Amino acid sequence: MSHSGLRRLIDDCRVGLMWLLALLFTAAGLNHFVSPGFYVRMIPDGWPNPLMLVHVSGVFEVIGGVGLLVPRLRTLAGWGLIALLIAVFPANIYMALNPERYDAFSQAGLLARLPVQGVLIALVWWVACQNGNRNVE
Repeated sequence: MSHSGLRRLIDDCRVGLMWLLALLFTAAGLNHFVSPGFYVRMIPDGWPNPLMLVHVSGVFEVIGGVGLLVPRLRTLAGWGLIALLIAVFPANIYMALNPERYDAFSQAGLLARLPVQGVLIALVWWVACQNGNRNVE
């Protein structure tokens, strides 16, 4: 495979992943409004207004997901999604430390969510924030 063929394959993978991440974040964001109770339970005890936090994070997930598909907004959307993933990380830690509250997940599943957050951050950066990705279609 030539260098240009390899470059095209990488670009095609990046575009496919961008669409997948856009769908994932948009669907997850919309689900914050369909099943808010599921997300409210993830909010650590003592945090103010958990339902509002769920709605705000849902709105930003949808905006970020859709933004990945708009070339002029892609980089901003990517950095916004990375910030959101970092902001919600304490909820993932809370879940891992309190597995008895989450019957739908095994303890191993709750622990696996922690590094998955890092993988998502890396993938969002690759498709949206790395130099030159704004014009990848």
